[in-house]
Amino acid sequence: MRQKPNIILISTDQQRGDCIGPEGRGVRTPHIDSIGANGVRFSKCVSPHPMCQPARASILTGKLPYSHGVRDNGRDLDETLAEAGLGGTFSRAGYDTHFIGKAHLSSQQTFEPTGRPECYKSAKDFAPDWSGAYMGFDNVQMMLRPHHHTQWYAPPEALHYEYWLDQDGKGQARWDKAKERLSPDTAHFQAWRSGLDAEWHSSPWIGDRAVEMIEAKGDKPLMAWVSFPDPHPPFLSPEPWCDMYAPDEVTIAPHPELDLDNRPWWHKAFVEDRAKPIKQGSEHNAGGIDWGQKGELTEAALRDITRIYFGMISSVDQQVGRILEALRAKGELENTYVIFISDHGEWLGDHGLLLKGPMLYDGLLRVPCLIQGPEVPAGRVIDDPVGTVDVLATAADMAGLAAPEGHGRSWRGLWDGSESRDFALSEYEVDSLRSAVDMDLVTVRSARYRMSTDLRTDTGELYDLQEDPDEMVNLFDDPGYHSIRKEHSEMIRSRPDDMIPVSPRVGWH
Repeated sequence: MRQKPNIILISTDQQRGDCIGPEGRGVRTPHIDSIGANGVRFSKCVSPHPMCQPARASILTGKLPYSHGVRDNGRDLDETLAEAGLGGTFSRAGYDTHFIGKAHLSSQQTFEPTGRPECYKSAKDFAPDWSGAYMGFDNVQMMLRPHHHTQWYAPPEALHYEYWLDQDGKGQARWDKAKERLSPDTAHFQAWRSGLDAEWHSSPWIGDRAVEMIEAKGDKPLMAWVSFPDPHPPFLSPEPWCDMYAPDEVTIAPHPELDLDNRPWWHKAFVEDRAKPIKQGSEHNAGGIDWGQKGELTEAALRDITRIYFGMISSVDQQVGRILEALRAKGELENTYVIFISDHGEWLGDHGLLLKGPMLYDGLLRVPCLIQGPEVPAGRVIDDPVGTVDVLATAADMAGLAAPEGHGRSWRGLWDGSESRDFALSEYEVDSLRSAVDMDLVTVRSARYRMSTDLRTDTGELYDLQEDPDEMVNLFDDPGYHSIRKEHSEMIRSRPDDMIPVSPRVGWH
């Protein structure tokens, strides 16, 4: 009998789809690129949601956000749905299941304790040697505070990374060191060359844990989700990664000016609200810095942000290479499916915007997506629209398992030529408590077009990405595109009628 294959899912946080080597933007990712060279790269993979928690819940469950209830950050996934998903499916099939890195499968900054390990107010209830189970994964090594916009709290308000960082009582000093801005400084407050020694950064920590897991593999096949928190802002990277790209060698946003004319109403409302002090307080805004503000996006600022962002990605790429090499050294690479994705993208200056929100431009919606493994053809690029909601169905199919009912479909039919895809969906219940506006924002990405619609007001935007790849001309109300708009509305309406009530808001993130 053929040995069951290993499944290694590697994800990043807020990495744009055009920020891998083959996209030609100049970021250097040889190890990530090798997954596509040895397998398949999907050029039009979209996130089901532009925020971390809902996007990750969709990867875990194989369901779109309105069908798992996590329609925004700060809403907790039902644990029954979680345990039926990716980790649980493989655990029940006899796999050795692991989660390593940033989970964000539950809310972190909450109003009250939730009893979950990722909650700042509940982490102390989990002993330093606690290692799962969590959300269907039998073994976990996670992070409570994966990004440096938060303040430091000493253990026991900690998970595995924070305990490791504080191993000699110097966690606070190291956390503060990461915020130290090396000279010469950058031209934007939200990007800097970090003073933290690279060995203490989260990416090597995650790489080390993943390599150790592979080296310790026993008779059981592995299913692991290895989740890097970079290149999520604030944009910081230690030496040598912060100096890997010179300011003049990076490709910056081609249209970095705010262009709110001929855009739907919510663009202006969101931008104007973000100019106000952020609502989420000192937990989110360490040192009194309002991380929600974008700052002035001068050319110098954009070049600094972009080069630090690229350096963060290249740092992760080195760890991807270590994981691939560990599989090779263990004799497991030929029997392993390696999937690389990100949860969502980043505006990175497009249309004068930074970070993320309810404007689903291609830089935010589209993510990298590559897979290699047994019987996956090498060097294929597939242009059919797919989504990260397909990961569970694909992984289960590769392992010969039945996936739980959901919206994802295996990618196998795309590379063996037995099927094609016309579109992929994204959906986002925007609420004014966090994001200035109340909307039911649904988005469809077809082979040529991207259309986003607020179902409450029947307003929207439509872009021809073939003729207008920078999404400069909104065709939503153009009479000449009535049939295209109608066709894409039908794609949105084809979504299965299996929505559940929105999960209660328990916090901000």
